[in-house]
Amino acid sequence: MTLDRRRLLLTGLAGTTASLLPGGALANVATSARPVRRGPPPPPPDPASLSAARIAEAGLSGAVAFWVAEADTGRPLLARAADQPLPPASVAKAVTAAYGFDWLGPGHRFATRVIGTGPVRDGVLDGDLVLAGGGAPDLATRDLAALAATLRDRGLRRVTGGFRVWAGALPHVDEIEPGQPDHLGYNPSISGLNLNYNRVHFEWRQRGADYTVRLDARDAGYNPEVGMAAMEVAGRAGPLFAHRLDPESGRELWSVARGGLGTGGTRWLPVRNSALYAGDVFRTLAGAQGIALGRPVPVDVLPGGAVLAQHDSAPLAEVAAGMLRYSTNLTAEAIGLAASARALGAVPGSLAASGDAMADWAMSDRGMGMGAASFVDHSGLGDRSRVTAADMGAGLVRMGADGALARSLRVIPLARPDGTAEPFGLRAKTGTLNFVSALAGFIDRPGAAPLVFAILTADLERRAAIPEGQEERPPGSAAWVRRSRTMQYDLVRIWAGMA
Repeated sequence: MTLDRRRLLLTGLAGTTASLLPGGALANVATSARPVRRGPPPPPPDPASLSAARIAEAGLSGAVAFWVAEADTGRPLLARAADQPLPPASVAKAVTAAYGFDWLGPGHRFATRVIGTGPVRDGVLDGDLVLAGGGAPDLATRDLAALAATLRDRGLRRVTGGFRVWAGALPHVDEIEPGQPDHLGYNPSISGLNLNYNRVHFEWRQRGADYTVRLDARDAGYNPEVGMAAMEVAGRAGPLFAHRLDPESGRELWSVARGGLGTGGTRWLPVRNSALYAGDVFRTLAGAQGIALGRPVPVDVLPGGAVLAQHDSAPLAEVAAGMLRYSTNLTAEAIGLAASARALGAVPGSLAASGDAMADWAMSDRGMGMGAASFVDHSGLGDRSRVTAADMGAGLVRMGADGALARSLRVIPLARPDGTAEPFGLRAKTGTLNFVSALAGFIDRPGAAPLVFAILTADLERRAAIPEGQEERPPGSAAWVRRSRTMQYDLVRIWAGMA
């Protein structure tokens, strides 16, 4: 060892010794510098405790129920009030989709036909022209325009008989939930002949001291004015909208309070006579093709004849995926009613009867194997429907994490506080009513088995106490629902991290 290296080593040792002597770096340490044996760190809070703490933090009034299980085996992992029946809201649409897939098949298409009851010679139909609905929930103005263009391309120029509309493939339902205000576009009528989700577009513009109003069936560049409905601006203070049917003509007569219009705007209003609505619009579109038709006349029995034009809907799997993504009530009711017609072997007499048929299926071995279920409709709009979190979750297990229903569920992106995506996937259906919020679906975890879950929350007392006239936006409901939804997503985050 060289002299320089010995000096460096001795200098280092001297420095170390000095730090151990009185006045050094450890001079004020009263105990030995020997490491102290410590016990293992405390275990992190378990998912049950974290879930309970998050629910308490949310401070929701009313009931909170959930059920979590392994999606592959159905083995329950966590539960809270899982056997308490609560309204599923739009989570009921997941049951409806499964019901439709079972009885109709994912590839089922709804057919809308134009039928001629007599022969066509030299461009003249010697008989009636019939617009026959097949229950399609997604029929739009552009589809009727395509049917009219097909008639023109086939050379049809004139009809000697009348123009009929048939909607008997499904029962006629005036509105999904009678307790809702008349003007809500998500509560329309249902029948075998639906158009634009059975909504009419209302537009108003102020012109001096008065207003111009228009009702039309706009869609994809088409803008036919509607004659089967009319709007009047009224000088009353309230209610904002009023609606009645003309018993003679079947026209829908709306009025709107002048004070609620402002300078102008638009909104979609529900249609109560969907067959007449579709017929009215088709008549206009056919006229644009040079085919003059009389006023549409509803018929109860489908006339026989040759199919002159036909529009097929998208496959049911695609229609149901859109329903689950956008939560369209009319689509759910049309799918559920069509499935019930197949299950019962006849068109159900009412929406309630069809809801009963779906509940029977949901509780059967063929269906979702639920212990108890009650459905007053297929969309979840009626708050008298009931399921339990355990039954909803177990039913999803039965349908399978890779089944037709699971593949149709919406992928809901969740983000961390820093904006990056959570390291798991969520496929689920949300449900919302005033003071009711639900979420059910699958949690896809990288490197771990998927989970299935159902969360139901409801304050039925506050919902029942909503003042008349405030059903659309009752005080406190939006904040309650927002807290519930945030809590639900946080619970999903907790469960996604379970071992």
